[in-house]
Amino acid sequence: QVQVVESGGGLVQPGGSLRLSCAASGSIFSIGNMAWYRQAQGKARELVAVITSGGITDYGDFVKGRFAISRDNDKNTVYLQMNKLQPEDTAVYYCNVVEIVVAGLDLDYWGQGTQVTVSS
Repeated sequence: QVQVVESGGGLVQPGGSLRLSCAASGSIFSIGNMAWYRQAQGKARELVAVITSGGITDYGDFVKGRFAISRDNDKNTVYLQMNKLQPEDTAVYYCNVVEIVVAGLDLDYWGQGTQVTVSS
């Protein structure tokens, strides 16, 4: 069983920055991909960024260089640095962690989400 807890959300003005953290804990065998998703009011959940255990990253098209995902494997933690935030970035941000149990078997874990609100 793996627990995933996000932190770092809050209220920020347009053009501001936030740094989200997601820590995985519990009986962890091995962690594969770690990712951030978000879901705004009335919209579907969408991928923000993903990072592999080897550090390869991919981003949603809307990021356009504003966000950066990183991870600290020693701390089992993934981060999302968000810059130049705009009102359309307002959403609940969720962390997703893939646990690799054995070859060919993995489990997905989700955090409870952290609210990001961009407003004047």
